[in-house]
Amino acid sequence: MTQKKERIPFWRSYQFSRTAWSIIRGVIVLGLCFIILRPFITKIGISFMEERDLYDASVKYVPKHFTLDNYKLAWESMDYPATFMRTFYLSFVTALLQLASCLLTGYAFARFRFPGKNILFAGVILMLIVPPQVNMLPMFMNFRFFDVFGIAESVRGEPINLIDTPYPFFIQAITTTGFKNGLYIFMFRQFFKGMPKELEEAAFVDGYGHFQTFLKIMVPSATSMMVTVFLFSFVWQWTDTFYASMYLPTSKVMSGAISGLAAEVSAKYSDFGGSLSFVSPGFTSIMNNTATVLLVVPLIVLYIFGQKYFVESIARSGMVA
Repeated sequence: MTQKKERIPFWRSYQFSRTAWSIIRGVIVLGLCFIILRPFITKIGISFMEERDLYDASVKYVPKHFTLDNYKLAWESMDYPATFMRTFYLSFVTALLQLASCLLTGYAFARFRFPGKNILFAGVILMLIVPPQVNMLPMFMNFRFFDVFGIAESVRGEPINLIDTPYPFFIQAITTTGFKNGLYIFMFRQFFKGMPKELEEAAFVDGYGHFQTFLKIMVPSATSMMVTVFLFSFVWQWTDTFYASMYLPTSKVMSGAISGLAAEVSAKYSDFGGSLSFVSPGFTSIMNNTATVLLVVPLIVLYIFGQKYFVESIARSGMVA
């Protein structure tokens, strides 16, 4: 007689295990997404509220008294179009210069041998550890009295004042001493180290030199990493408050426009002829949240177009290991 095959209960089957794991994984992902996105969702909700909604315990994320006046006030007080273009120019040029300088430096660390290579790369890693506040005073003095080998003083009679100009950002970017440049160099080094050496050897056989090989073989292969570094640099420069407040004390950029916005709006639109000295915490919160949304929205649009390259390059750089 043939023995009957024992029927496995559904809750012990492979299909049930797979479905249960998918549900658990979905719940975990949704929970993490909520934790990450909750602050921004809260800011969006507050930006559409009237001040009385902040003191209403029944209002959480959706305003009872919906208004667009907050955006109108923030837009006018920030001088948003001019501030946007000024910040875009600064961030775009700085990101391009950082991309070019860090691309060359990362390739050199990955593919060439030269004296002091390990010591120099240790300096790159040190750039990731040491906070910029440590050298803020010498950097400020360097650009306040900028001179190279005393040339400016001998020609003009005094050093050049680069404060309140974008040139400190550009100089630091092109010399790989700017904000987060150590990270960008490390990313490019990891990427180029993972590329097969046979590509370069084949290029040398075809008569290419080192520079031609870099431009025609290595750079096209690093497109995804270049887009990622550009996005990182652009976003961090766009949201930077430390260097912007140090090098641009009077020039308004997006991140600096948020500071003191509530007091500026209150003084400008006060019913007491601009003499109102007290700004309520609720109004300050609304203006700050509204300005933050205006600051972040362009970055979200930028990420939507570059997310494909961003995910691909992070996976290939070895940073997830």
